[in-house]
Amino acid sequence: MRYLKWLLILGVALILMGVGFVFAVKWGFFGPLPTYAQLAKIEQNNASKILSADGKLLGLYYYQNRTDTKIEDVPQSLIDGLVATEDARFYKHEGFDVRAFFRVMVKSILLSNRSAGGGSTISQQLAKNLFPRKDFGLISMPVVKVKEIITAIRLERIYTKDQILELYLNTVPFGENTYGIETAALTYFNKNPKDLNIQESAILVGLLKANTGYNPRLNKEAATERRNTVIEQMARYGYLTDSIADSIQQLPVVLHFQKLDHVDGPAPYFREYLRQQAEEILSEMNEKYGTDYNLYADGLTLKTTIRYDLQTFAETAVLDQMAKLQKTFYAQWKNHEPWNKQPKIAQMQIRQSVPYQKMKRRGLSEEEITEKLQIPHKTKIFTWKGEVDTTMSSLDSILYHFSILQCGMIAMDAGNGHILAWVGGPNYKYFKYDHVLSARQVGSTIKPFIYASAIENGVKPCDYYENDSITYTDYDNWVPKNADHRYGGYYSVQGALVNSVNTVSVQLLMETGIPETILNLQKAGIKVDLPEVPSLALGTAEIPLYQMVQAYSVFLNNGSRVEPVFLESILDNTGNVIYKTPAAESTEPVFSVNTVETMQGLLKGVVNRGTASGLRNNYKLTNEMGGKTGTTQDQTDGWFMGITPEMVVGVWVGGDNPVVKFRTLGAGQGGHTAMPIFAEFIQKISITLATREFASGSFDLSEDISKDLACADFKETRGFFDLLKRKPDYPEIKDRPQKRTQKTEQKDDQTKVGKFLRNIFGKEDKKKK
Repeated sequence: MRYLKWLLILGVALILMGVGFVFAVKWGFFGPLPTYAQLAKIEQNNASKILSADGKLLGLYYYQNRTDTKIEDVPQSLIDGLVATEDARFYKHEGFDVRAFFRVMVKSILLSNRSAGGGSTISQQLAKNLFPRKDFGLISMPVVKVKEIITAIRLERIYTKDQILELYLNTVPFGENTYGIETAALTYFNKNPKDLNIQESAILVGLLKANTGYNPRLNKEAATERRNTVIEQMARYGYLTDSIADSIQQLPVVLHFQKLDHVDGPAPYFREYLRQQAEEILSEMNEKYGTDYNLYADGLTLKTTIRYDLQTFAETAVLDQMAKLQKTFYAQWKNHEPWNKQPKIAQMQIRQSVPYQKMKRRGLSEEEITEKLQIPHKTKIFTWKGEVDTTMSSLDSILYHFSILQCGMIAMDAGNGHILAWVGGPNYKYFKYDHVLSARQVGSTIKPFIYASAIENGVKPCDYYENDSITYTDYDNWVPKNADHRYGGYYSVQGALVNSVNTVSVQLLMETGIPETILNLQKAGIKVDLPEVPSLALGTAEIPLYQMVQAYSVFLNNGSRVEPVFLESILDNTGNVIYKTPAAESTEPVFSVNTVETMQGLLKGVVNRGTASGLRNNYKLTNEMGGKTGTTQDQTDGWFMGITPEMVVGVWVGGDNPVVKFRTLGAGQGGHTAMPIFAEFIQKISITLATREFASGSFDLSEDISKDLACADFKETRGFFDLLKRKPDYPEIKDRPQKRTQKTEQKDDQTKVGKFLRNIFGKEDKKKK
């Protein structure tokens, strides 16, 4: 009896102590509890969504990778699985399940059953998600548990059961740095939550017990086992029949994993550019209207012009073709390094690298840094087949990645300026530099503007020019050379563009005038400074791909420039439009409709029989299209600018540094490096019904333009009437640009026709005087 009495006293004392402990927690002895008012206004950082033009998720901007979704958009199977697995009596308790609590106490304390479970209700778990636990030493667990129970009860007094579920599913972590059911569904299955099936729902519910241990990407076997446990629980509590549960458990786990972070996922280079522009837009709005929009926390929606399908085609084309080019590159250099003759270039790359800079900040000497950089260690490297784990020194890794070829590609709707696809490089994680925005020498892709300016100035596409070397004495005796080093004969204007003849291109530039041509380029959208030299005609100017695509739009838009548009609107977290991109203002045409139609004919000729004829012969493309290849000196840059009746596409290929280049013109020319990427892109567009419009249609040249183009590209000799069509060089007009040149061999002086013409025009000039 005595022992019984002491046990009773002890029991009462423990109960009183427990009650006192609970009230101590409630009254704030261990820190304040969230008030009802605070719980009624729960605010979480919400990621902002980036949507494609066709409504698909491109990525997120966030502090925490989470987005909100409504409970009505969550499939019932997921809710059933969650309740059956995590809190079977969810609809019967008010935040704290006393029965479950004592069941766990008995099993875990008296029976020492470690697998008894935690006994926390969904509401308690929500409290833990909303208010992270703090450390209270030896009594941490009792304190935090009591705090969570009190908070859970308060939550249930404020919110309905569906609202509790919605809050829980929008805050709970699912691994892979994802929070909330929407980001989890998109990450693991590339689906919106409402489209999840039963087995996919069970996978996500299973993740809640252990984000890493049951991660289906990392541990598929364990994830499958946990999924089946969730299915069993659903059958046990009547949410599924036994037969359906058995059949689902036999199914394999199928993922469509995509990492929604800042470096992975579709269009990462575009998303970074958009991020900078969106921050600027929101900053101006906040300053102007007194708002406080935050790109990373306010759950905004950014609707872009990017077509998800076209973006996928572009990225695939880049990866496919660049992998082939890299093999050719390595085969050409074999056991040599591109920087062997310029070791300082390699030294510069090493000193700019992250490992070098980290050691430099730690105060290590140059000798110590060099030694440590050569120590092999486990690391990851980029390959065209994906990221690879390997053992390599930091020095080798730096130089390996330096030798990777780079690429930029952008596609734009020429009618409204909408950017449809944007690939700034091979992999944003490893190569942050965006080659859509970087300025590189454009090579012969500038020539269409040289020819368009000449045609606008009165030159006809069937006027013939001599394919002859000319020394430009006013420009340091500079002499343009043809890529094939062939001279002689006469090219028509269209033939010179079709075959990318440098000598004729420079003559046209000088005849039109460098200032006038530069003015036309600027009107077309070129914003960088352009060199006022004859070599401008050969593409020595460094221009971003972004500006080149805009400039080419004049050949599809009746001669007018189209401003690129990449963002349509920004919506707040309730769906209200807070920003809309202003409609583009109409611009004065750069070229006349007649010139534009003529240029379309010339650019078609480049594809049909000129430097881009591989599109027809090798890739068997039959679409109506035009284009221009471009290759800079020593094959440093390879370009292709292509147009269809609806779209402009630009592609650049090269190295991060000009020293990384192909060794031969055949391998490094734009027709071999950049054009195949355009070809694959167009092929994919053409065979896909939803995108075919961008590669179809016709330029519809008028009958007069077609007649103007009816001539041979090349003649060995020029006839009398061909000479009469040309404007004479009037010696008394001193400001004509062509008078700044001097032919090294004046062949006309050795012909009777040439002397006869000069005599005629000379006599006419004297009569006028």
